[in-house]
Amino acid sequence: MSVELPFAPVDAIIRRRAGDLRVSSGAAEELARRVQAHGAALAVDAAERAAADDRKTLMAEDFDVQQVVSRRDLELPIAPIDRIARLRIDDRYRVSMDARIALADILEDYADNVASAAATLARHADRRTVQAEDIETYFALFE
Repeated sequence: MSVELPFAPVDAIIRRRAGDLRVSSGAAEELARRVQAHGAALAVDAAERAAADDRKTLMAEDFDVQQVVSRRDLELPIAPIDRIARLRIDDRYRVSMDARIALADILEDYADNVASAAATLARHADRRTVQAEDIETYFALFE
């Protein structure tokens, strides 16, 4: 599976949590890959909810989001989020704009939490750079 999510916004999310630490390109790539996998899994669940309601369009409610944030408040771009949502669901489904924004918000929170923990792990290892191994260690410990 190719990574649809650009690394730059993921890198920005890590940097806002890393403080004075540097961020390796491998860390951004690894987190982008994990965020994408998580988003695709969430979209499968959302598609099942839509199918249960006999709908072909995924809505924000299918992602358990009642209030959709403003698109301008997000770091993650919407177009790749749309492609991520479609990775593992049938082509007959559409993804509403509110659903894309809701999924981007969920994935950004997810990335924020992982980035924060990865920065803590890098500091604990007495390193000045957040690396891919910090992201991997987070998932080995907490997922």
